[in-house]
Amino acid sequence: MSYNNYSEEDVKYQFITPSIENAGWDKTQIRFEYSFTDGQMMIRGMKAKRGARKRADYLLSYKPNLPLAIVEAKDQKHAVGDGMQQGIHYAEILDVPFVYSSNGRGFLEHDMITGKERELYLEEFPSPEDLWNRMINEKQISDEVEDIINEPYHIGSGQHPKIPRYYQRIAINRTIEAIANGKNRILLVMATGTGKTFTAFQIAYRLRKSNTKKKILYLADRNILIDQTMAQDFKPFEKVMTKVQKHELDSSYEVFFALYQQLVTPDADKQPYEDLDPEFFDLIFVDECHRGSAKADSEWREILEYFSSATQIGMTATPKETKKVSNIDYFGEPIYTYSLKQGIQDGFLAPYKVIRILTDIDANGYRPEKGKLDIHGNELEDRIYNTLDFDKNIIIDERTEIVASKITEFLKNTNKFDKTIVFCVDTNHAERMRQALVNANSDLVAENSKYIVRITGNDEFGKSQLDYFIDSHEKYPVIATTSMLLSTGVDSKTTKLIVLDKNIGSMTEFKQIIGRGTRLREDLGKTYFTIMDFRNNTRKFADPGFDGPPVSIFEGGQRDDIPPVITDPEPPTPPKVVPRVNGVPVKIILEQNQCYDEKGNLITENFIDFTRSNILKEYGTLEEFINTWNSHDKKQAIIDELYQHDVFLDELREASGKDDMDDFDLICHIAFDKKPLTRSERANNVKKRDYLNKYEGTARQVLEGLLDKYASDGIKDIETIRILENDPFRRIASTKKIINEFGGKDGFLNAIHDLQKELYAD
Repeated sequence: MSYNNYSEEDVKYQFITPSIENAGWDKTQIRFEYSFTDGQMMIRGMKAKRGARKRADYLLSYKPNLPLAIVEAKDQKHAVGDGMQQGIHYAEILDVPFVYSSNGRGFLEHDMITGKERELYLEEFPSPEDLWNRMINEKQISDEVEDIINEPYHIGSGQHPKIPRYYQRIAINRTIEAIANGKNRILLVMATGTGKTFTAFQIAYRLRKSNTKKKILYLADRNILIDQTMAQDFKPFEKVMTKVQKHELDSSYEVFFALYQQLVTPDADKQPYEDLDPEFFDLIFVDECHRGSAKADSEWREILEYFSSATQIGMTATPKETKKVSNIDYFGEPIYTYSLKQGIQDGFLAPYKVIRILTDIDANGYRPEKGKLDIHGNELEDRIYNTLDFDKNIIIDERTEIVASKITEFLKNTNKFDKTIVFCVDTNHAERMRQALVNANSDLVAENSKYIVRITGNDEFGKSQLDYFIDSHEKYPVIATTSMLLSTGVDSKTTKLIVLDKNIGSMTEFKQIIGRGTRLREDLGKTYFTIMDFRNNTRKFADPGFDGPPVSIFEGGQRDDIPPVITDPEPPTPPKVVPRVNGVPVKIILEQNQCYDEKGNLITENFIDFTRSNILKEYGTLEEFINTWNSHDKKQAIIDELYQHDVFLDELREASGKDDMDDFDLICHIAFDKKPLTRSERANNVKKRDYLNKYEGTARQVLEGLLDKYASDGIKDIETIRILENDPFRRIASTKKIINEFGGKDGFLNAIHDLQKELYAD
């Protein structure tokens, strides 16, 4: 083999791997072909499939989860540094200090800490100790700090230990290093569903093992958050942990879980937390810290200030920055942020489709006719009611019913047992919506009364069904109507439909609600979720604040006046007489679908127009498309390629009402305005041209059968020999005999190819 002809794989095997191993890296420290994402889940029509994973050629670690270097390989036709930019990009994502590029003739090194580069001979590749000591010196890490950050992770037992994902590792390592360097207020921002509590556990475990922090308090404001955390991620601490109940704190334990409400007694002379010394806790985790603890005058903040000597870590998916509430003001700038957008792009979170539905009264408002009475006989105020009024200042039964009917229609067209959360204005609206959905789905409710349940803070029965709703293996309840209780913290992994029929003013609340659907469960068939929006809340996706970094209002950022967040349990709706009317005609005037393009951006467009533009990106002219189509023996390959570029022919056929149209004609008609033929017309044209006269006997029978099969099912099924195993062909003769009638396999495939040319001849 010529020296210049070594492939990338040859370069790895012959040069790079031996150089790394000779430098002292053992097999436990080297990860080959290290995939650090799962590959973005791309929605394709009514299905989703994974994109490519991000993969580094080598990841070198000093100890497990303490990576030091990335090595990118190139074949020997490339220069030694041609892999460097890719390597630096991966190093920035993975928080790795050293990058190497090689073509097998040497290495180019990039130091991410100093920004400097140098070239090395193959035999000069540094050892693990060399790189570790360089990192320690360049970052000026003391011996004491080094001992702490060297503490190993907790790796569970069993065949499938839980290994931190790359972003969890970064959050853990940055937090450990910051605490070791004396930082006492830390903010972690991680999107819903990305494992904040697992990250917290690893931080706690490593700090406890290093004897840096022993006494730990984990604060939350809902029982379900506490119970989930203790039973799952923090289970290894079960012998030393306790849950605070009845306002009593047992100082014999080391890891405490508490609701804020268990540590505070309103108007009491002495608070329960004051039974402990102010320096009792070494470390405090504040879960969902965007809520009450962020508010400066909150009673909850008093707990944190009482234990001010403890290191305090705030965790949230949605940091709150308003005039009165600021996470950044208290905890400081986030030490690490992993956003919803990044989680979707990496393939760890589920992408979403959006269906925006608008009624005429939401678009134009409702003005009652003169003398209009509500159901109680009271005359309505003569004014225009709009979306902000509906179900808050006026109740219109027909509007509730049309929302329920659209939800029902969607589920029956997809899967009537997909877990669904309907967010309503308040608890009373949630009850009316439950009733409307019951009436729209009476057949399913007759089978099981729990098909639809209201789950709100003031409904004891509904709350008792919450665990069943979020259990991935429980069939019922299927649909939950709610107002606030399911908006945050509830781990409902299989929710596939989120319905927005409330006005969401807060970006924080919007993000939390969307987070109820972002968990992926491929094993249970959940690869994406749908948002059905009746109040134009999804316009917030276009707001830079939706997925941007938190901006402190103390630095001139935009203020977001957020209403108080209701904690568990939800207080009952204040007694207010809201006029309720019926007999108001309501109709849908807009149903708009939004989907992802190949870059992950939401596109709002007529589906046919969207598809046309995607076809034209691939084929600029009709002639170009026809030439490509005719040059391919397997037409399905073209269809599959278009599918990868967001051309969904099955959905397009349904949207255009062209059920009997061939894929070829559908594309030509939609994209190039060419007059289409039906499949039957194309098949009959072949028969009229006497093309089949050159065949006789079994061969002619088979080709006639293939034309009939094409007319009914399309081109895909007639492109392979396997079709001969099905009716009507197996009634004609065996597959072997049929192939022999055409002079063998090649003769049969040539006959199919010729038949295709006849089908698509002008």
